[in-house]
Amino acid sequence: MRKVLVITYYWPPAGGPGVQRWLKFVKYLRDFNIEPIVYIPQNPSYPITDKNLVHEVPEGVQILKQPIKEPYTWASLVSKKKTQTISSGIIQEKKPSTVEKLLLWIRGNLFIPDARKFWIKPSVKYLSRVIEKQGIETIITTGPPHSLHLIGLRLKEKHQIQWITDFRDPWTSIGYHKKLRLSKSSKRKHKALERSVLNATDKIVVTSDTTKREFEQITNKPIQVITNGYDEILDAVSLDSGFTISHIGSLLTGRNPIALWQALKELIEGDETFKNHLKIQLAGVVGEEVLETIRTYGLDSYVEYLGYLSHEKVLQVQQKSQVLLLLEIDSEETKGIIPGKLFEYLNAKRPILAIGPNEWEAGNIVLETSSGKVCKQSDKTALKNVLLEWFGKYKKGTLHFNSKGIEMYHRKELTKALANFIQWESS
Repeated sequence: MRKVLVITYYWPPAGGPGVQRWLKFVKYLRDFNIEPIVYIPQNPSYPITDKNLVHEVPEGVQILKQPIKEPYTWASLVSKKKTQTISSGIIQEKKPSTVEKLLLWIRGNLFIPDARKFWIKPSVKYLSRVIEKQGIETIITTGPPHSLHLIGLRLKEKHQIQWITDFRDPWTSIGYHKKLRLSKSSKRKHKALERSVLNATDKIVVTSDTTKREFEQITNKPIQVITNGYDEILDAVSLDSGFTISHIGSLLTGRNPIALWQALKELIEGDETFKNHLKIQLAGVVGEEVLETIRTYGLDSYVEYLGYLSHEKVLQVQQKSQVLLLLEIDSEETKGIIPGKLFEYLNAKRPILAIGPNEWEAGNIVLETSSGKVCKQSDKTALKNVLLEWFGKYKKGTLHFNSKGIEMYHRKELTKALANFIQWESS
């Protein structure tokens, strides 16, 4: 088998969406004559964990670990709560405190490209020995954190290897970059590092066509779009008795679906049956501004806050829900963001109500697979019409969607595409 070294920060027991992509690739790579060797931090500061995922690591896979020094440990001496919030990617948009402003400035300007930069030098030293000893010819770095791509950059400079970069998210165009209070000098440094990585790597993997087009303006290296996907074969379950609308994942200010809350308020006030059956489930972190909006529209008594759920529990909630809610910030930068949960939504085969920007790639997938409806964030009328239509079908027991053509998003099919790209030789 061909040995491939995978360099990743997120690995079980890390929870959340960042861990799923490479956990599943590693699961299936051996089926395509590729032996993955995984390199991870020994003592990472994961903002959320899911110990159940440890049992999904394929038996016999070689896991290499080295210690990592992360500044979040030191920053927690200033404010543990604020540090955990920022490390998990949650940035207060309205009225950030002085401590939050300070931590964001430090994070954005002193730790470039990110807070894992101190892992670069020791990792390069350690992995150089591994590459020589084990005869590794291909390495893959996956980010964010983009510090891992700098590990790949330095290893590429030292060894005759094929280097593939996997971007689960864009680098400098990602929305939260604007919130890091970057100086002009820091912005230039990020841009320069991004350009260096994209032009030194041999091949690039991205998760959306939008990111591919963006990177094609920077490099002429081969770029392959490989989305996230779903894996589990789900057994049939009984649906919730109520008209449940469920959202999985962080729900912060930018994604706050105000028009949806307005539509639900009006439907409750105008339809006693709708009022008696409505139930909203929110799994994951919910921002304070979102909570305030829910209270403002009198919906708090209809909402069940589930908190962080294990991946196993998430799958159950998705399958049992009447409607699955997919939300994205309404901006130019988010058109190419395809949340990983979309593919598990598809696999759950429950109607998806997608609310996001025009020409949103995730919304296009919902329409192409006949999996639900897509609405603009501000279109209250369209949202009311969809909810009324689906509520009518729910009352008749006919609220069913059969997603079409989703087999291409199965993790094994996606791993096949990755394996072919690894082994593909440019002419």
